[in-house]
Amino acid sequence: MKSRDNGGMTELIHNTTIDTLLERRSIRKFSNEALSSEVIATLETVAQHAPSSQFLNDWSAIRVTDPDIKNQLAHIGGQPYIAQAPLLYVFVLDEHRNAAIARSKGVETGDDAFTLTSSYRYTQAQNDAVLALHAMETAAYSLGLGCVVLGSILNDAAALVDLLGLPEYTYPVLGLAIGKPDQEPALKPRMPRSMQFFENEYPSSDERLLSGLDTFDDEVRQYYDLRNTERPVDAFSDQIAVNAVDAAVLNKSVLPLAQRQGFRLDR
Repeated sequence: MKSRDNGGMTELIHNTTIDTLLERRSIRKFSNEALSSEVIATLETVAQHAPSSQFLNDWSAIRVTDPDIKNQLAHIGGQPYIAQAPLLYVFVLDEHRNAAIARSKGVETGDDAFTLTSSYRYTQAQNDAVLALHAMETAAYSLGLGCVVLGSILNDAAALVDLLGLPEYTYPVLGLAIGKPDQEPALKPRMPRSMQFFENEYPSSDERLLSGLDTFDDEVRQYYDLRNTERPVDAFSDQIAVNAVDAAVLNKSVLPLAQRQGFRLDR
């Protein structure tokens, strides 16, 4: 089976995995049905098989089952549906475990020779956590489940650290809510490949870079208009312009909390 890509000309190859990814959409309403231990074990094992930088395994995930903690996460994220998710995870970058292993081997973790807290390790561990989450998300979709990635839980990362008891050398990355879908939202449009995939070098002019933006703006506007005819949503470019001067993000700086957690992002 083949279909056209979002460039409009080239045919795509289809199989079960590709179609699962192409049909991915965020699900924010779940049925009340609990997920089996077999499903949970499968999803967690799949996450463990994601790539890991230098095989450091420098991420962990907290499965949240306590209703009170779920409610607090929903409050932090400003999204009530977080508390209703049958299966809920918070993925964290985790050098705490590796620091404990290093200490058991005689490594002094309190001096400048200790590098697990460097900016490089921080970013690589963050990447590993995201890769593990994405593997779990894809596996969940392949089982007929729905998911939504929760960046909103970082609205108050310090409160999240305290809520989950995250120790030194850890930092929250993203949440993932999973369950059986109780909605079927439309697929969100994607920008033209020409705006995100480049050959050999980045486009030398904004004119080249933004070719196709007008068409994408129209697609995004139509998508949101169909979702809620009573509340029109701005075009993609207008949304970017608003977010480009959103002063609220300045209150979400990573550096102070990362330092509190023991990371040294200046090196």
